[in-house]
Amino acid sequence: MRMAKTVQRSLEAAQCEFDLVTHPHSASSLETARLAGVPAERMAKSVILDDRHGHYLMAVLPASRYLDLGKVRGGGEWQISRESTLAHLFNDCERGAVPALGESYGLNVVIDPLLTRQRDIYLEAGNHHNLVHMSMEQYLKMVPHAQVCEVTH
Repeated sequence: MRMAKTVQRSLEAAQCEFDLVTHPHSASSLETARLAGVPAERMAKSVILDDRHGHYLMAVLPASRYLDLGKVRGGGEWQISRESTLAHLFNDCERGAVPALGESYGLNVVIDPLLTRQRDIYLEAGNHHNLVHMSMEQYLKMVPHAQVCEVTH
């Protein structure tokens, strides 16, 4: 699998220009950036949050940073979702390889401005061996309703 079907369909529908970057198997976004030889601040890390009532939110931030739950929509109501919960949300992706394309999977998205300031970014293709590389302009076409707000510390 070069990329998840949902990712591929979404890229085609938005007519986005992108490259696919292959890398050795990795277990985290920071390790992926290192193995792929890309700057960690340009590697988009997805963190899935839930409110314990069936609502989900995708926070997208640079792999070089940590999520600050207190900065996410007022904080307090969101928690980091369990890995086991994600399988049904991202059923065409390998476990732990969540693409930073939440809208394609029916999720609301918040993006940290540290990421939007990059000229181009890399994101999981839905597996542990490939990244989608695209300009920030192309990425923002993929998440047109995303809210840009600071969510890192």
